[in-house]
Amino acid sequence: MSTPPRGYGRKAFLRNSLLLSALGATSGSAVGSPSTSTPAGSPGISPHAWRPVVALDHERKLRKGDWAELVAAVRAGADLRMKSQFFHHEHIEPGSPNHALVEEVMDWRVTHVMENRWVSACANLRQPISLLGNGFGPDPSLSLFLYNQDGQQAVARLFLDEKVRSGSRGPAPVVPDPAMPKYHLQEVFDAGTNAPSRNFIYDFESMTWFVRADWTEVYSHAADGRARSGSRLELIRAFQNGAELKVAIEGLCDDLTPAGEVTLAHETFVHGGASYCYLEDELLSVGSQPVVRVRPGIPTLYRGGGWDYGWLYLRTDGRVTRRLLDPYTRQFTDSVRHHALRWFVR
Repeated sequence: MSTPPRGYGRKAFLRNSLLLSALGATSGSAVGSPSTSTPAGSPGISPHAWRPVVALDHERKLRKGDWAELVAAVRAGADLRMKSQFFHHEHIEPGSPNHALVEEVMDWRVTHVMENRWVSACANLRQPISLLGNGFGPDPSLSLFLYNQDGQQAVARLFLDEKVRSGSRGPAPVVPDPAMPKYHLQEVFDAGTNAPSRNFIYDFESMTWFVRADWTEVYSHAADGRARSGSRLELIRAFQNGAELKVAIEGLCDDLTPAGEVTLAHETFVHGGASYCYLEDELLSVGSQPVVRVRPGIPTLYRGGGWDYGWLYLRTDGRVTRRLLDPYTRQFTDSVRHHALRWFVR
């Protein structure tokens, strides 16, 4: 499908001068144009602002940036976001006369680094959004999008309602949508269950990875709690001063690899929530924000039975308690493992 010429900013609300002013644009500026950006030195911009490190074109080819820089930033604890561009009539409402360019920025609160050379990222708190209608898609669920650094995409849906679904687990037919020629469906699993997933590529007009690199690694230890680098006391002092915590967990998803297969070395990065410290024992612990575990791979993809969802309780002695939700039965199971951890503060 060819895309006819258009002017940027055709949506009615962008013509409103008050809203344009709030967006920092004048009535004659091209809000939403791919070239629109805020100068790095502008007033009010944090010295730790988000910065682009990799840009891909509509064929997912590297246009700007460096893969090694992206991997190094995430390994050093950087937060991650992705901006994509698409046209309303191709992605939101196929065939619509509205040819507006739309930009989306996604926040990736769970990141995985495979073999110290490949980044994949999971959305962990997203409800399905509808830009038409009332704002949300039907059937409350979590849209657990999974993007790889090269633009390979996937999504799993974890339904949160009480409907009884009787679909079959396993591979399902791949049926292309002729109304969306830029959407390339590759694999479908567990259709009609509480946890369907699919792997695909959508040909966005562009994709840009952004990082915010203001985390500092202060301590790391082996799975048995023996120190590897940094200072546990420095970590505790940062905790006492109200610092945020982020933890890199070595091998968190190992048990999602099928028996008999070799799992890829990997780290999973999660944000901490409530944290605690027994001062006399110098034992610090933190409860994680929700984590999406996925079978390790390059690229990282969803497979039937190859992912789950849950929370972690992590301690500086290497003990990790997992409260994991089986996405098919929606039943929780608690378990304990020991992992090497790296601790970051902000």
